[in-house]
Amino acid sequence: MKMKFAIGVLALLVFVGLSMAQDTTKTTHKKTRMLTGCLEKGNEANEFNLTTKTGGSWEIKSDSVKLEEHVGHTVKVTGVVANAEMHGMKEDTKEEMKEHGMEKKATEHGHLTVTDLSMVSDSCQK
Repeated sequence: MKMKFAIGVLALLVFVGLSMAQDTTKTTHKKTRMLTGCLEKGNEANEFNLTTKTGGSWEIKSDSVKLEEHVGHTVKVTGVVANAEMHGMKEDTKEEMKEHGMEKKATEHGHLTVTDLSMVSDSCQK
């Protein structure tokens, strides 16, 4: 009986420990992000813009992924956020301003170095 109780307590402690160890980082604070949106050519060479369905805008680039051939397509990209910690703080501030009526359009904006791309559609919906 004592053995069953000890195993039950141990299982409970393991379960609690695992649930507490889950990543609770806000999406806007994560260093690696996955985004889906419309890919457009940017103003600079090897620079592109990605606009998400929620209105977020990202300046993206890549040394390893050929972005040029997907301009005008809806794509899903995975990449590394430039200055992820500062990006998260900036987005938190925008959200707080929006909650207090000081910011009307608090859509996310950032810079991303793409490491992977998959095409969702060969066109963009506007």
